[in-house]
Amino acid sequence: MDAGTWYKSLPRFTRYWLTATVGLSLLCRFGLLPMEYTYLSRELVLTRLQLWRCITSLFVFPLSGATGFHFLINCYFITQYSARLEKDQYARSPSDYMYLLIITAVLANLGGMLFNVYFLMDMLVVAITYIWCQLNKEVIVSFWFGSRFKAMYLPWVLAGIELVFHGSLASLVGIFNGHVYYFLKFQYPQELGGNAFLETPEFLKRFAPGVSGGISGFGVPPESRAPPPRQSANSAWGRGMALGRN
Repeated sequence: MDAGTWYKSLPRFTRYWLTATVGLSLLCRFGLLPMEYTYLSRELVLTRLQLWRCITSLFVFPLSGATGFHFLINCYFITQYSARLEKDQYARSPSDYMYLLIITAVLANLGGMLFNVYFLMDMLVVAITYIWCQLNKEVIVSFWFGSRFKAMYLPWVLAGIELVFHGSLASLVGIFNGHVYYFLKFQYPQELGGNAFLETPEFLKRFAPGVSGGISGFGVPPESRAPPPRQSANSAWGRGMALGRN
């Protein structure tokens, strides 16, 4: 498969994310876009209202000879785990995946301001990877030097490597952000029987309408463990049958 065919095969929002990240990072690397206008700063955002930094810090990565390999690894994770998540779990509801990216981006900005993280690529990549891994806990993934382990451990391995070699908490914050989304989207409503707080807004559904039909399920949300609602013995409707049960 040539590069053009591979690029076009990426799901829509993963392709947009990768393009923006590579494009803006290269513009900064070659001095066409001043780096000082792109990083996240709590003071500049909150006191001088330089709100564009909340966007540029998501996509710009400070490329240099020392960080180039790290950048490529992040791009690889985007093309692997964001693409899989969008293509398999959200194939019929692209607006839901767009909403996922928006929520994790907002959480990344909050985490970046709290912990003084200037560029948010690591945080966002790990959050998306964490969500995919939670939906595919038992899948065996390959890592460096031929190591293989269950997907549920991958985000923690990434966070540990970044903490040891770079002294950064960004990946740990990314795990927290990913878990916030996973808990509110899947665990709380489906396992605990709580309200669905992360319903996608209608304007996003109109912007990226869903696709009818097809099969989705590479990552399967956890089966609900919430107790069924009790019915009165005098109910005129009878017991009925739960959908999807034999």
